[in-house]
Amino acid sequence: MRLSADIHRKIDDFELDVLIESDASRIGILGESGSGKSMTLRSIAGIEDVDRGHVEADGRVLYDSETKTDLKPQKRNVGYMFQNYALFPTMSVLKNVMAGLGKPDEEKRAKALDMLRSFRMDGFENRLPGELSGGQQQRVALARIMVTGPDLILLDEPFSALDAYLRDRMQLEMTEMLKDFPGQVLMVSHNRDELYRFSEELFVMQKGRIIRHGRTGEVFRDPGSVEAARLTGCKNFTRAEAAGGRTLRLIDWDLEVRIGRDIPEGTTHAGYRAHRFVPVWGERQDNCIRFIPVREDELPFEKNYYFRPEEDASGGVHADENIISWFVQSEEQKEIEKRGLPDWLRLNEEDILLLR
Repeated sequence: MRLSADIHRKIDDFELDVLIESDASRIGILGESGSGKSMTLRSIAGIEDVDRGHVEADGRVLYDSETKTDLKPQKRNVGYMFQNYALFPTMSVLKNVMAGLGKPDEEKRAKALDMLRSFRMDGFENRLPGELSGGQQQRVALARIMVTGPDLILLDEPFSALDAYLRDRMQLEMTEMLKDFPGQVLMVSHNRDELYRFSEELFVMQKGRIIRHGRTGEVFRDPGSVEAARLTGCKNFTRAEAAGGRTLRLIDWDLEVRIGRDIPEGTTHAGYRAHRFVPVWGERQDNCIRFIPVREDELPFEKNYYFRPEEDASGGVHADENIISWFVQSEEQKEIEKRGLPDWLRLNEEDILLLR
């Protein structure tokens, strides 16, 4: 299967201009609130007007502005799960699942009951959505989508309203429920961890445009731009420039580091993830920055340290902008408790992000 969505829409000062092409079975769109993620999903589903473009799923043209093709949402064979699941509150579980099948009859009732059994919801068919847990509501919403046999399923921030414990459990459950679905699933979220676990291919979105896409692991390893790196969770940034050979000058950190690869033309910044520093005690090694913390935050399973580059250690005009984060997991913290705080933090060559 292949999804192709070339969508252009302008509303007041906001312009959506995206191109998504993928044959991955699980696709993610990562972006902050207001970036156009949900508008993209609604445009693919046909519940949002589009100014121009082309949308095609599994070889079927759903929308094309040139040929004036614009299939109604119910004709697109696309399942859409809203953030709140959008179950009908006064209809039973069974009737909710049957709602997508048209005029009810015994054959459709049997089909809906079979689908509820496959989602482990048999015995709940006569309950109302308000009598179900969040996880059970999610299963009913998925059953309602799956009973229609869609080619494509769209998930619109399905875990955004949940606490961390429920979010992890329900994501695992959804992954299990979708494992045998032969079509494509496209999920949008502002949560990078959700999409890292879920998606094979990732599109990073900002202000209505795709700023990076590729296999999910590769996007995290090489986000390409400061904006994409920030959205994938990078905390530390500095202006950077090539200093000859494979040496990079980290301008705001007053540091030169060796890079085990060529520095792409156009590199203006470097990023470094807060968990990737390596503590060094004693003599300075290559690619090390002096560590003098200015603040520490104790969290349940990690400790976060914040420090400034050496030239800013006393606090200068731009000192707050140059704060560097080092996040230490519990196991690493045990070594620090034994040996004391390190003198230096080393940057791994392969973990330095080269950015535009």
